[in-house]
Amino acid sequence: MQKLSRRDRIKKSIRKKVKGTPEKPRISVYRSNTSMYVQAIDDLSQRSLLYVSSRTIFKDKRNMNIESAKQLGKIVAERAAEKNIKSVVFDRNGFAYHGQIKAMAESMRAHGLQF
Repeated sequence: MQKLSRRDRIKKSIRKKVKGTPEKPRISVYRSNTSMYVQAIDDLSQRSLLYVSSRTIFKDKRNMNIESAKQLGKIVAERAAEKNIKSVVFDRNGFAYHGQIKAMAESMRAHGLQF
């Protein structure tokens, strides 16, 4: 059996506790070196309700920083409001809750999503 990375172990423990429903979907965040990807997932029917990527939003392909993470959080909150999603559970996907992840989460809260 292969050893899991630290982030994969954290991710599995978070996923056990956090489940998305149609009324309260799971917001899953993935961060690479250059981009961020956000999905709202209904775990019961195994469907993605919403998908936003920094690569599609920011056409100039700039690297992600805290300011762009805040803008991405605002866009996620607006698109969630369009789909009548008001309350979510946040899945940080094993990443530490600081920097870009924290900035995006706080921006989503500031623009109307409830965690």
